[in-house]
Amino acid sequence: MSNTLYRLGTASQYDSALRNISQRQTDLSNLQENLTSGKRVVRASDDPVGAAQAERALTRLSRIQTEQRALDQQRNSIAQAESSLGDAVKLGQDIRELLVSAGNASQVPSDRRTTANQLQSLRDQLFTIASRKDTNGQPLFSALGSALSPLLGPQSATFDYQFNGLAGQAAAGEASIPLVLDGDAAFSFQPQRDGAYHAGISNAAVPPNPLNGRQLIASAVTAVNAADVQLDANGNGNTYQVVFKNAGPGASPNTSTVTYNIINTTTGVSSPDVVVPDFPNDKPLKIEISEATTPGAFVPGLKFSITATPTKAVDGTVTLSPANGDTITLEPSSSIFSVLDRAIAEIGSANNSNAAVQAVGQALGNLDKGLDRIHNVRGYAGELLNRADRITGDQSQRSIQLEDDRKRAEDLDMIQGFSDFQNQQVGYEAALKSYSMVQKLSLFNYIA
Repeated sequence: MSNTLYRLGTASQYDSALRNISQRQTDLSNLQENLTSGKRVVRASDDPVGAAQAERALTRLSRIQTEQRALDQQRNSIAQAESSLGDAVKLGQDIRELLVSAGNASQVPSDRRTTANQLQSLRDQLFTIASRKDTNGQPLFSALGSALSPLLGPQSATFDYQFNGLAGQAAAGEASIPLVLDGDAAFSFQPQRDGAYHAGISNAAVPPNPLNGRQLIASAVTAVNAADVQLDANGNGNTYQVVFKNAGPGASPNTSTVTYNIINTTTGVSSPDVVVPDFPNDKPLKIEISEATTPGAFVPGLKFSITATPTKAVDGTVTLSPANGDTITLEPSSSIFSVLDRAIAEIGSANNSNAAVQAVGQALGNLDKGLDRIHNVRGYAGELLNRADRITGDQSQRSIQLEDDRKRAEDLDMIQGFSDFQNQQVGYEAALKSYSMVQKLSLFNYIA
């Protein structure tokens, strides 16, 4: 047994007990604060590592929310653009029906003028769609940047339109999609992509041979290999003329002969003469024009046919077709609106069924190309909307994961928190009771 004696002052004992009680009170208050806030880390000093982890999670959550707000705006704009392209397709189908009716041989010039007025109304509606804006006043089809109206035109008597801005489609990002679509891809033609050409018929003979008594029709121009289409210095397709001459009797009875050559009016170069000898007077003549059938591949990348049907009067007189001076002019079409403007002008001024049929055939061929462009861009818009849905789903999953990370870093386990609080409360009460008992013990209480 130790005989060592310790001297313990009463004041020192009281101070130590008070410090312990104060510390227990502070710990109890901190546990209460944790319970009321629901957080284990109220201040960074509580757990520096946990506080840093929670802050990083909150920062990433805030960024996801910002990206999602921007994505919602982008989705709304693309949805509006996709809906507008749907309206454009519907108008295109209505235009197509009117064009078919305008080619009916039973229509008289006044009927065709009425049809042209109807086409003009639908064309104006289509142009309004191409110029639509979103809720912020941004053109829906401004591509990489354009003025208030993406398309500018017509620029000249050739019904030329230009995209009024920077053509191209902005790329989608990891958490975003483009805000607008490429109006140039939707409504404009590119010679080496679409091969959209218009074939017009005229006669330069003096006096001119009217087409009333015969038929001369050029089919719609198709692109055999659009990449072969020749361009001028400005990137526009070259223009061509097929000129007929030397039409007359053939070597045999009831036959005719005709010569034609093809002129590249952009370069001024002409092909050698092509002679079509001894074709029957009483049957249609069909001439195929393509890079495979013309000397020197004079219409590279393009193909069309010319059908000439002669007529025979009651007295037996035959009106030959093609006739001297008949000219087929091929001009590139710059957009679906140039196609419609030209069709409206030609149908409205057609004084016979041959001219109407020619105008309708050209318009239908190029209108279908224009509708293909609109369909392609509309499909791309649908894919962007699907991408936006996938991004939203991914962001939602990331938000759930980040929220779990934040909770693990700073949130309080309520069961453990209540247990710690109750233990601390019991300890604090015991400290108070023991102190109240000890502070009454003093030697002076027992000295008489």
